[in-house]
Amino acid sequence: MDLTPACGLSIEEAASTFAALGSEQRLGVLRVLVRAGPPGLSIGALGAAAGVTGSTLTHHLRILTQAGLVQQTRQGRSIICAAAAFDRVQALSGYLLTECCADCATPGEHDHG
Repeated sequence: MDLTPACGLSIEEAASTFAALGSEQRLGVLRVLVRAGPPGLSIGALGAAAGVTGSTLTHHLRILTQAGLVQQTRQGRSIICAAAAFDRVQALSGYLLTECCADCATPGEHDHG
């Protein structure tokens, strides 16, 4: 029996991807890359924009890459990082909305004010 939700992520995939975002610095790095759009940024520009550099940035990029959220490509001597998976981010939000909030009341339905 296939228990993969309509958003396309299994609970295991969703959990591991959410875990990758469980750091303020990683979330900040991903936010900078999403805002940079498909062209992405060099590691130097990414570090400067996100305020994370050196081995710390390398560590966070490895985790985000393993989670399928960031892609790295070599262009000449530069490594370009891009938010690889806009579809993965959409799948995560879809997972939350369809799987976690499926039985939630509509806003205001249970107001006690």
